This record gives sequence, C-alpha cells and structure tokens, in this order.
Amino acid sequence: MNVKNGTSKELIQLHVNGETHDAVTRTADTLLETLRGQLGLTGAKRACENGDCGACTVLVNGEPQLSCLSLAVEAFNQPITTIEGLLNSPVSKAFVDHWAIQCGFCTPGFIVNCHALVNTHPDADDSLIQEWLQSNICRCTGYQEIRDAVHSLLKSH
Repeated sequence: MNVKNGTSKELIQLHVNGETHDAVTRTADTLLETLRGQLGLTGAKRACENGDCGACTVLVNGEPQLSCLSLAVEAFNQPITTIEGLLNSPVSKAFVDHWAIQCGFCTPGFIVNCHALVNTHPDADDSLIQEWLQSNICRCTGYQEIRDAVHSLLKSH
C-alpha cells in the first residue's frame, strides 16, 4: 500500500502483553508511535523522544528498550511487554507500597525497567540498582522511594 509521500506501509503483527495485534506501519514508524497510535497502549510516554528520559521504556524479548528509538518493524514477531501488561505485577505493587509514584509520568518506564532488573538480577546490589535507575529520569521522587521498592522486591525473591 502506498501513501501520499511515496513511502510504503506494511502490515505487521506485534505480540504485546500476550496478545497478537495487527499494525500498519511505515519502516520509519517507531514502536512508541505504533503502540500509542494504533494499539491504544498509552502507558509508554512520549517525552524527550531522543532516548534520554526512559519514559517510553518497554520490554522486547524481556529486555528494556526505549520505544521512541526502536522501529516497530524491528519488534515484529517478538514478545513485547508494556506497562499495561505489568499493572498487577509485584513491581507495580511495590511502587505503590513504597510511595515511589509522585506525578506518575515517569512511573511506567521505571516499573518496566525495574521489572527487568528484578527478573534478570535477583541478587542486585546498590551499585547495580543505581546503574539501572540511571536510564530513567524522575523529577518528583528523588529516587529513594524507587530504590526502596526495588530492594523490597529483591528481598522477596
């Protein structure tokens, strides 16, 4: 199928939060644009759009990925997890229990990133936690509450 500016669009399947979705994308469409605009999954936030803030973090094959810098076609046939797929997760609960949420804008990216951290490094120390948290920016919490939430999750493993 062709569009007015001469670029072509393709139908791809995305496997998001355990469900298969059809999406019509240009090769230049980001995963963030496709998740938000076509699939209605607005939890990943559009913020800096250059990979600095982490608000758009999703998991692709279990690995944190900045969806504003990832092309939708690159995620074809790979399992994608967004914040919508983690709403009732232990990480989400720990964030609530430890008041690691202020305005909430950055929270989805932090929860997705921390979910990956806890699952891939169940014995993470303070240094590794700090390294992982550096990929996300929060202007409200001061990070201590987020670290407390992660520590509570690691203790429960």
